[in-house]
Amino acid sequence: MKKIQSVKGMNDLLPSDSPLWQHVEAIVSDLLIRYGYGEIRFPIVESTDLFKRGIGEATDIIEKEMYTFSDRNGDSLSMRPEGTASCVRACEQHGLLYNQTQRLWYQGPMFRYERPQKGRLRQFHQIGIETFGFSDADIEAELLCLTARLWRELGISEYVTLQINSLGTSEARQQYRDALVTYLEQRKEELDADSQRRLTTNPLRILDSKVPATQALLNDAPVLSDYLSDESKAHFEELTCLLTAAGIAYELNPRLVRGLDYYSNTVFEWVTTHLGAQGTVCAGGRYDSLVEQLGGRPTPAFGCAMGIERLVLLLTELNAVPSGLDQPVDIYVAAVGDVKAKAFALAEQVRDAMPFLRVQSHCGGGSFKNQLKRADKTGATVALILGEIEAANEQVTIKHLRTDAEQQTVMQTELISKLQAAFEL
Repeated sequence: MKKIQSVKGMNDLLPSDSPLWQHVEAIVSDLLIRYGYGEIRFPIVESTDLFKRGIGEATDIIEKEMYTFSDRNGDSLSMRPEGTASCVRACEQHGLLYNQTQRLWYQGPMFRYERPQKGRLRQFHQIGIETFGFSDADIEAELLCLTARLWRELGISEYVTLQINSLGTSEARQQYRDALVTYLEQRKEELDADSQRRLTTNPLRILDSKVPATQALLNDAPVLSDYLSDESKAHFEELTCLLTAAGIAYELNPRLVRGLDYYSNTVFEWVTTHLGAQGTVCAGGRYDSLVEQLGGRPTPAFGCAMGIERLVLLLTELNAVPSGLDQPVDIYVAAVGDVKAKAFALAEQVRDAMPFLRVQSHCGGGSFKNQLKRADKTGATVALILGEIEAANEQVTIKHLRTDAEQQTVMQTELISKLQAAFEL
């Protein structure tokens, strides 16, 4: 019988890999809590209309990448390809937005049907940060300071660069879009095939084309900054001043547009040269029109998302993975003879008294020698051995597995104090 394999682009996370993921997730969640952000969770499956209205029907996500299906009622549902639209929907549904400010974050799997490659999968995991009710540039500076601090705490700050741009208002962007299309239409035959398609669907995405010939064409194209309103220019200037005051280095990238329709004014990306073509580590921007677009009242909003796979890959590529993530067992409890119940009770007693230690009980029987082999394989510092004689005398033997300390048999009433001494607690 043919073995069933995982779906292409939807990978397993094995126990040997999970400590690094847990490390990244723990640092991110701790940092967000310290900045006053609250966690929100929402479903993996949403109404397809949510993403069509929120992301934009002319985007690659809607046109080519969503996992969409009809349920038994005939309703069109989609597995979430990103988190912002779902976060807005959840906040609006539960009355968290009107006349309020919110600092929120979430994490979990997202789904896009695309060619699996290094740092890009069909099921990928994101950490998203969203803010609502803040119209000034200070919230943008806060989020960029937060992410800069995250890179420092992960030990990768020297390998990532902040790029920022302003898209202006939707009206200014439409004017620029028309000028860009007029310019490129005259040179359509020189564009790559993908850019030719985007010329009629999402022309701003041509700006971040990776095709050298297309990039060369753009050197003489209209510049978005020429179409910004005075208000947008002042907003962006305030952001750059705040970043400078906070010591956050940045680059201005006039071709940075992001791929979703809902962005306006400030957009940004943290990029690296250490992940090949998939160089974006974290990205986002302002999306003041999205809440209204999804049926709510006008609400200023700003947020970002980062891919956990890419962060883990970057840490690995840079040899920036901290040592000691794969923590071994501290204490291994071995039971020799007909003492299983007493050994289990003893292990629970140790866990009650020392909850900060990792205690593993031997399961599955086996000889004394076999049990010690298993204890050694776990990396345990100490083995507690309970045989029939020890159990009858209410004793236990402490065997040190990583040092030359002498093995000793002690009364069970003394065990905790002996372990505290052994672990220097």
